[in-house]
Amino acid sequence: MVVSSSRKVEAIMKITINGLMKLGVAFAGVMLAASFLMVSVRARASADDFDAAGTYKAKCFACHGAKAEKKWDSTHPEDQMVDSILKGKKAEKPPNMPAFAEKGITADQAKALIAYMKSIK
Repeated sequence: MVVSSSRKVEAIMKITINGLMKLGVAFAGVMLAASFLMVSVRARASADDFDAAGTYKAKCFACHGAKAEKKWDSTHPEDQMVDSILKGKKAEKPPNMPAFAEKGITADQAKALIAYMKSIK
């Protein structure tokens, strides 16, 4: 009788340990998913909160003009324009387009700037 009780206890412990391990793995998965979601929400919020008009006036206006009429061709593909904003571009004559990625502008923010520039042109 002692042996069978001991086996029952072992079986219950195995079930409990396996259950706890599965619960721990599930919890870790939920926490990992939640952290990815938080990063995604923060990235989206920063893109949504971006003031394209204010940034244009502060960083772009001097070279590109009030209506984005200078030194800019809105017919270029968007990915090329984003690349120019982020990495900069050597102009035919100075001044060159500075790289804004190192100044904190993201690809989504560059797209917002492009949309803003197209809207005022």
